[in-house]
Amino acid sequence: MSRPITDAQLAAILSPYFRPALFVEAHFVTGPVYVWSGIGPIVWNSQTWLGLGALGSVSTIEEGSTIEAKGISLTLSGIDSSLLSLVMGEFQVGLPAIVRLGLFDDNGALIDDPIIAWAGRMDQPTIDVDGQTMTITINCENRLVEMNVAVDRRYTNDDQQLDFPGDRGMEFVNSIQDITIYWGHTPSSKNNL
Repeated sequence: MSRPITDAQLAAILSPYFRPALFVEAHFVTGPVYVWSGIGPIVWNSQTWLGLGALGSVSTIEEGSTIEAKGISLTLSGIDSSLLSLVMGEFQVGLPAIVRLGLFDDNGALIDDPIIAWAGRMDQPTIDVDGQTMTITINCENRLVEMNVAVDRRYTNDDQQLDFPGDRGMEFVNSIQDITIYWGHTPSSKNNL
């Protein structure tokens, strides 16, 4: 998918010193969490993004020329294992996650409008407890994965009433299922071709 790139972002990409950073916005029950791949807090888009450094990671973001749902994994390590119940209470399957690619200029300033590199919804987390700390890996799925879910809707009066109560447009659908309709003359048994 092509993405719009500003002149400042293009200059940063073509610069001899490439300074990228990932910005992750993950939504939880009590609200969104804003983190980035650097160290220390940074303010962008009226939000303070907490720097995770080496404690956080994002799996490879893949794209292709075909319509295919490709997911990613977000990993956070070094969490105190006593916070397990708090972490599990905050998580809900299906909430959005967005990964942006930010670029820094030669002066170390963040160039406005980091590019959305991936967007989708969070799936089940995997938790690995190792002594005093734990690592959480959240698998995230692209919204294209919803194309694989069968639509459980029918062309019936009952289904029509779910969306439009009182509508009579599908009232006779059940009665015409086994009816034979002849166009023109009714066939007779003598001249049936």
